[in-house]
Amino acid sequence: MKRKLKHLMLVMSAHNKTNVHPSTFILIGIPGLEAAHIWISIPFCVAYLLALLGNFSLLFIIKTDPSLHEPMYLFLCMLAVADLIVCTTAVPKLLSLFWFHDREICIEACLTQVFLIHSCSTMESGFFLAMAFDRYVAICNPLRHSAILTHSVIGGMGLAIILRGTVLLSPHPFLLRWLPYCRTNVISHTYCEFMALIKIACAETKIRRAYSLIVAFLTGGVDFILIICSYVLILHTVFHLPSKDARLKTLGTCGSHVCIILVSYTPAFFSFLTHRFGRYVAPHVHIFVANIYLLVPPMVNPIIYGVRTKKIWDRFLKFFSFSKPLN
Repeated sequence: MKRKLKHLMLVMSAHNKTNVHPSTFILIGIPGLEAAHIWISIPFCVAYLLALLGNFSLLFIIKTDPSLHEPMYLFLCMLAVADLIVCTTAVPKLLSLFWFHDREICIEACLTQVFLIHSCSTMESGFFLAMAFDRYVAICNPLRHSAILTHSVIGGMGLAIILRGTVLLSPHPFLLRWLPYCRTNVISHTYCEFMALIKIACAETKIRRAYSLIVAFLTGGVDFILIICSYVLILHTVFHLPSKDARLKTLGTCGSHVCIILVSYTPAFFSFLTHRFGRYVAPHVHIFVANIYLLVPPMVNPIIYGVRTKKIWDRFLKFFSFSKPLN
């Protein structure tokens, strides 16, 4: 009862603020499910720990095994780093909110969350596209695969993806910092994101919203379209192979990539479309899915590649069994 009263007073005082440029924001978590925050935090914490374990293990295994220094696995390393940054940017504060009712977040930390979550999510999309390009070259032009995707080309693609995410998303914190928040500084979310802050601003935000939409289309939207195109070409090549076994074996090399694309893009598109067009979606459903987007892909990606790739799985077992040397 005391906790509820304290939370109510905190929210009321936040609503009564007249400062149009607050130094702190108040995160309320998942609206309507405040009483279940402790229970919700358990799977969230487990997922975060599994994401840390899986991605750090994946990075270590690929780094220490020269046979895995291939384009697909190098792009997978880049994806693992982006996954770690995204979930670590949001989850510790989320767990602090759920466990200790630590709802306040200073504006600098809030804007840093906005930049890192959105820019690294954009980079993840770029790495998915790079992995799709690798599969396209490997299947449609296998004899030139090693000549096309050299280490310098891979490094250049990775750098271009990082620069794209950094340059296109760096205006977001500044666009939000200059907005007045005269109505409230309460954010109905578990972390800071662009649209959550736009919604509580008391100013015209059409230009900012338009910029966000354009960036989203030029990154995730275009990436997804190009990924679809690459798989259309891959399927065209596969269905012209002479035997059924050859077709199945070739498609099997794409299975892991297709799985992580589905796991990542499904909640991302749901969250993006709900923020802008989903007026009738319950807030707790939207925010719960937004948290799944931050937690599930980083947890699942290493598992998918670990289970489906024999080399990674064998090295993983050796690493944790300590029964054999890693070399």
